[in-house]
Amino acid sequence: MAEMKKLTPVLVVEEIEPCLGFWMERLGFAKTVEVPEGNKLGFVILVKDKVEVMYQTYASVEKDLNSPVKRREPATNLYIEVKGLDEIIQRLAGANIVVPERKTFYGAREIGAAEPGGNLVVFAEFEKQEPPMNAD
Repeated sequence: MAEMKKLTPVLVVEEIEPCLGFWMERLGFAKTVEVPEGNKLGFVILVKDKVEVMYQTYASVEKDLNSPVKRREPATNLYIEVKGLDEIIQRLAGANIVVPERKTFYGAREIGAAEPGGNLVVFAEFEKQEPPMNAD
């Protein structure tokens, strides 16, 4: 079987520019690639630590495929495990929080925000696992 090395979501939106502040200013992502499409962006890659997110506009996808693409309501949910959820919560102040901070049955503390493209981004921090006690 072929080895799978990486998965990077590509979020398709009408406009990329409104989404950049959410990732770059709030969360500290860096834009590593940008492809202009006329006087706007058609594609970008955003990276922070081991997380990568790509955005592409519908217009850019249509140009790539040489065919119209059906517009849809965003239905993508991103789940990002983090270390330091309290800092993320502070950085999300004023964002569109759609999943208030919560503790889950599977041991995560989470918060979810809709990024300006309408996609849900959930940030999760798992409880630290205590090492087993040595039996003497």
